[in-house]
Amino acid sequence: MSLVDDSDDGEGEADGLRKIIHVDMDAFFASVEQRDNPELRGKPVAVGGSSGRGVVAAASYEARKFGVRSAMPSVTAKRKCPDLIFCKSRFDVYREVSQQIRAIFRHHTDLVEPLSLDEAYLDVTEDKLGIGSATRIAELIRQEIKAKTKLTASAGVSYNKFLAKLASDQNKPDGLCVIRPGQGAEFVQSLPVRRFHGVGPKGAEKMAKLGIETGADLAAKDIEWLRAHFGSFADYLYRAARGIDLRPVRSSRIRKSVGGERTFSRDLSSGSELRETLEDIIDIVWGYIERAEAKGRTVTLKMKYTDFQIFSRAKTVERAIEDKDEFAQLSRALLEEVLPLPMPIRLMGLTLSKLERDGEEEPKRPDAQLSLL
Repeated sequence: MSLVDDSDDGEGEADGLRKIIHVDMDAFFASVEQRDNPELRGKPVAVGGSSGRGVVAAASYEARKFGVRSAMPSVTAKRKCPDLIFCKSRFDVYREVSQQIRAIFRHHTDLVEPLSLDEAYLDVTEDKLGIGSATRIAELIRQEIKAKTKLTASAGVSYNKFLAKLASDQNKPDGLCVIRPGQGAEFVQSLPVRRFHGVGPKGAEKMAKLGIETGADLAAKDIEWLRAHFGSFADYLYRAARGIDLRPVRSSRIRKSVGGERTFSRDLSSGSELRETLEDIIDIVWGYIERAEAKGRTVTLKMKYTDFQIFSRAKTVERAIEDKDEFAQLSRALLEEVLPLPMPIRLMGLTLSKLERDGEEEPKRPDAQLSLL
């Protein structure tokens, strides 16, 4: 196979190899709050509710130094960082800034696949301005975002989506990383497996027990061994360990559901613990629903037992769910229907589906969960 040389003096394009950029805004919500309120600059900031059941939606880099992370209960975040400043989310402002950023993307290519308000994939194999270098385009996009929004973005450049996303996280914040053709497998194998999308704390713990700490350890296992230990997840792991990803950037992708799930540090079984955890997940997932401006009619509760069996229960209503209170009531009712559980669970999640757009139900497409907790 001939490869693309993504050099500053131009790139030679060949059979089917793409030029992909992944752009990810740096601590987006928190950065917008710091931009709009100078008194917050340089201070630890969290966007979200500060009440007992509040959850951190985003944290500034100053807060992250104390271990504050998105999806963390606010009481935990405050314990880690006593000087943490909470700001209420302003999704109307975040959407407006996101639209500015997407306009910059579309100045360079129509092949833009947003993942959320603050990140997207771009295919610049054939860019509108004829620049030719994906690296140069990524640099220009970051400059334009900073000039127009006064915010910083990190970008990853590579020849597939998996590598581009890994690269965008490599030099955060306000960084750029390029993984050139021929470098993907080596780059991936140097990383801890926890960096792989889809590998959570429990998954990484299981891999560690099997002697897998890095991408190189994973690449040393054959597909049969991986399938024996990881089931259907094995094929993804096998490709990821080799830097392989054939997915195209889909500018017309329609989301079928919005949701999130949380893997616990310990297994949960008591009704009180499960109810409290569900409240956290409701807060976070409703934030995702607001981000996506989604309206839907079906709420699904998902749980994974300690034996890794997955169980789900769903409820569909006749009209689109109006607000967070209605979403919460349906979610709580689903949990009550299955209590007490036959065994402890290691994961719980919620999704909103049967989404509508402009008053019409969206056509069926492969499910695309917005984010994970």
